[in-house]
Amino acid sequence: MKKEDIIQLFDSFNNMKVLIVGDAMIDAYMWGKIERQSPEAAVPVVEIEKHENRLGGAGNVARNIKSLGATPVLCSVVGDDFRGKHLKQLLKEEALSTVGILTEKSRKTTVKTRVISENKHQLRIDEEDTFSIKVEQEFLELVYSNMKDVAVIILQDYNKGVLTPFVIESIIKKANTLNIPTIVDPKTKNFLAYKNCAIFKPNLKEIKMGCNINFDENNISEINSATKDLLQMITAKGILLTLSEKGVCIQTADIFHHTLAEKRNIIDVSGAGDTVISTAALCLAANVDFVSLSQFANLAGGLVCEKVGVVPIEKTGLLKNAITYFTN
Repeated sequence: MKKEDIIQLFDSFNNMKVLIVGDAMIDAYMWGKIERQSPEAAVPVVEIEKHENRLGGAGNVARNIKSLGATPVLCSVVGDDFRGKHLKQLLKEEALSTVGILTEKSRKTTVKTRVISENKHQLRIDEEDTFSIKVEQEFLELVYSNMKDVAVIILQDYNKGVLTPFVIESIIKKANTLNIPTIVDPKTKNFLAYKNCAIFKPNLKEIKMGCNINFDENNISEINSATKDLLQMITAKGILLTLSEKGVCIQTADIFHHTLAEKRNIIDVSGAGDTVISTAALCLAANVDFVSLSQFANLAGGLVCEKVGVVPIEKTGLLKNAITYFTN
């Protein structure tokens, strides 16, 4: 791609509305220092110096979409608790709409608390409910009401209960009727439920567990075989498989292409998948060819791994890296 084409592509993001449907949560952080071991057990004592709450899960995808210049609309279900109210407040603080947030009584809003010291995770504490939502039809009506003028739909699954098989099938069917492309970030529970989506983006662990297969992760031909089989299972247009430090690969009916990861100073991989799917979604909406789409997503995922914690991609940094990558 030429420099002017890349700039034009990134400018086009500013005119896109993106619907994100899935499990929103709060990413809580406790930052501190370690100077001694506990006398009660063989664990370090972290002296907490700072607390911070951020949008996580599908909420972090919304942050990435906004950071890339597009307009995100998040549809999710939270609990009728103070954390659900706090999640809505976090959306408002980021100038993100709360119109797609549905509250369900007897549900707990998901919170992942990370204890960080010396630039790495020391501990993570999860508070959540993972049973399927009981308000499927009401939620679907809310999702449908937000589909107007949408360029692409992201289905962001964290196995927390929002994306049930019925919700998944209904949204993809409705989107296909409206000619809105769908891109999926799956987990293993409903792995094969996302039939007829445009792009399906698992990682190595998810494709092995979701398809109940095993293969050599260092053997590209075996990976190719696995992605080809998965493509047929879910009748998607493309499989975007993330390979961690080995990069990404894209599988369609006609091509298989492996893109190596760029050399990075990896600090924290949390949230990298959110950045990958956000970047890929906007490229999908812009009709970027699938190989280039995978390369843009690969660059974005690598860049956010150089930051501590779950953070959105910086558009200017990605644009600069993309120009260097594609024009050298």
